[in-house]
Parts: sequence; C-alpha cells; structure tokens
Amino acid sequence: MAGEAGEGKGEASKMDMGALKKALRGSDPPSDESSDYAFWSSQPVPSMSDNDLGPDDPRGPIVPSDVSAVEQEALKLPAGFEWCSIQLGDEAELSELYTLLKENYVEDAQALFRFDYSRPFLRWAMMPPGYKPVWHVGVRVSTSRKLVAFVGATPAGLCVHGDAIKGVEVNFLCVHKKLRSKRLAPVLIREVTRRCNLEGIFQASYTAGVVIPKPVGHCQYWHRSLNPKKLIEV
Repeated sequence: MAGEAGEGKGEASKMDMGALKKALRGSDPPSDESSDYAFWSSQPVPSMSDNDLGPDDPRGPIVPSDVSAVEQEALKLPAGFEWCSIQLGDEAELSELYTLLKENYVEDAQALFRFDYSRPFLRWAMMPPGYKPVWHVGVRVSTSRKLVAFVGATPAGLCVHGDAIKGVEVNFLCVHKKLRSKRLAPVLIREVTRRCNLEGIFQASYTAGVVIPKPVGHCQYWHRSLNPKKLIEV
C-alpha cells in the first residue's frame, strides 16, 4: 500500500510539473486584431485603424487640456460600492492593498503563479516624489468596508519627439475575482483619469498584457523560477 501511495504521489508530481512547465512557457501572444474595443473607442486614445503619424503630421493632445471642463464629482459606482483614496502611509490600508493584489492581481493562465509585491515595494512604487494620495483610487464595499478594487497613478515625466510632457504612470489595476462581472475596471480607469485631469494632467503611460488601442511599443520578458519543484510543493 505504501508503495502504491508513493507511486500515486509521484504521478501527481509529474502532472503538476507538466502544468508548471506549460505555465512557464507562457500563453500565445495576443492577436493585434480585436472585434471589441467598445470601452477604448470611447477614450482619448488612437484607434487600432489609425495610421502612424509621419514626421510632418500635426501632434499634440487628442483632447484639449481644459481643467475647467473636468467633471468635479466622482463617477457613479454600482449600488453597494463606494470610492476611497488609499493612504499607503497607514499600515492597515497598505496591508489591505497588499492582500487585494496578492490574491487577485496578474496571474498565469493556469492560476499557478501570481505577483506577490511586498508592502515596502508597494510604498516605493506608489509613493515617489510628488505623489498624490488622491491618485491611489480604491473601491470599497459600503457595508463591510472591504477593499475590492484599486488603480494607482504616479507622477511620470514623458518625452515625446523631444517634447517634455507632464504625465502619470497608471499601474496596479486590480478588481477582486468575484466582482469581474461588475465591469468595475472601465469605471476605475475613467475615475483615475478624472482625478489626474483635475490636477492638470492629461497624458499617461500604461502597460497591459493584451493588445489594446493603440500600442506605442511592446516588449517580451520571461520569469525564471529558481526552484520550480519547491514552488509546486508549497
């Protein structure tokens, strides 16, 4: 019996390692074509069908930078949810954000691996010189006060064709897995955009694991696990 149990465990380990190897190889790269860009077609970004600008084409903001025209009130959330600004200097709120990201942020297709950013790293990444707590946008459940969604923006100077532009970097967009059907992500993006616009910031940079309108660059990177067998065991 002991031998049979040992063999069964060995077979399970082989299956786990097979899944791990597949995960490490990564999924197929996303297609450049998509039939559904409903949200992004409503945003001030170039469409996928737009031609790249030539050296003599006019450049500048897609939407004029007019702070007076920015909506003063926060966007409406589904019933039962409310906006908040995460205070990363507060240990309790920092831990809330850490837990949300640890359990719900970017993971591989097999849900074997997920980024686990430490609390000190989150502070370092989200609190650079000139940061604004109001740009650390959270969504809470009104009754329990549980943090269920987040998106952050931090000051970031951009250089576009030699022109220095005051902008932000948008990062850590995360919605709790059980709330993905609530379509909170587009509302989060609009809200952090509104809050940045109120401060006179109308340009931003961001990255995504899928192709969205319209990429200005792309890169490929790999994660090398130092001890895959141990990772499977734990």
